[in-house]
Parts: sequence; C-alpha cells; structure tokens
Amino acid sequence: MKKLRFGFQLVFASVLLMITDIGQFSLRNDRAMALPGQTVDQAAAWIQANSALRPASGETLLVRKSDTPARRFSFEALTASPGRAAALESRGTIRTERITLFDMTNGVTFDRLASTLRSVYGDDIYQDFVQGNLVYRYPTEEQQQAATNRDTPLLESVQGEIRQGDRYAYWMETAQTRSGEAYSGQIYVFLPEDINKPETELRDRS
Repeated sequence: MKKLRFGFQLVFASVLLMITDIGQFSLRNDRAMALPGQTVDQAAAWIQANSALRPASGETLLVRKSDTPARRFSFEALTASPGRAAALESRGTIRTERITLFDMTNGVTFDRLASTLRSVYGDDIYQDFVQGNLVYRYPTEEQQQAATNRDTPLLESVQGEIRQGDRYAYWMETAQTRSGEAYSGQIYVFLPEDINKPETELRDRS
C-alpha cells in the first residue's frame, strides 16, 4: 500500500510540475518527429511517446493538463491552417500544432511560451523559432490608435508576432488584462506555405 501511495504521489507531482513549470523542461532524448506536414498517425504516435505531453488514456491529437481551474495547458495537432476556419485543410496531414497556456498564478509571457515550445519540441525547433525572421508584430501603432479611438481595448490588449524559420512558421500571442497582466497565451507551429493566411487576417483586424 505504501508503494502504491508513493507511486501516485510521484505521478501527481509530475503533473503539477508540468502545469507550473512546463517551460523549464529539457527533453534531450526526445526529437520533434511529429511536425506539420506529417500524417495524423505519425503525430498521434509522437504525442503518445512525448515525455512532456504524457497524454491521458484516450487522448490522441488533443492533450489537456490542469491541476486547478487557474492553471491549464493544452496541446493540439490540427489538419487545418492557423487562423479563421477555411477550406484549406488536409484531413490526412497535420498542418498546425498549437500550444495553449492559461495561468492565473504565474502569468503567461512570450518567454514562457518560447520555453514551452522548447520543452515540447526540443532544441532544434526552438532554435528555428528563435532565429526565424519576424514577419509581423501586433498591435502596430496604427492598430493601437484605432483601438483607442473606437474604445475597443480588447484589440489593443492582444499582442503577438509571426515568425518564419528555415523549417516552420510560428505564431505567438498573449492577451493582457487592463492592468497589463497576461494570464493566457498560445503558440502555433505551422507550415510556412500557410503564413500569409494568419498574417493577412491579423493585418485586416484593425
């Protein structure tokens, strides 16, 4: 009974660590083998074997972790391109992978999203992201001014950027409260050929 109880405590503690400090993991033995452009089956197999994601029974392309309602993490592999729903979809091929963080305790920053990307995918993809070219950052000064004039603070509070690396494209975004704190954010890894779609949608949002 003591061994069983000890094992349960270890599993529970590891889940808490993931939710609180997932951006600090180092996956030296894991390689990002399931990335946009690969098949749904390949992605599902990689998710099952990923030591940071550790899906629960029945989770395949969508993994959710939460220790309290105030702290949540999710990873999802999608056959659609990022942004608004569109006809561009490859049912047998993953086009986009999305990581979402919600943390009312520690907050969510760009640095934390980037660290989480590294935790899930490893150093190669992280370096591709870091060294990628900045394609678009928002809100622009024009968008901020328009949001102020129209009294639409929500548009001004959402901050993000799109980057294009040598291998993949990346879209990172956080949403700030009126006090300037960000408790939610997401980062997408997607096919470079799809980069014009979210960029155009974001530019038109102003």
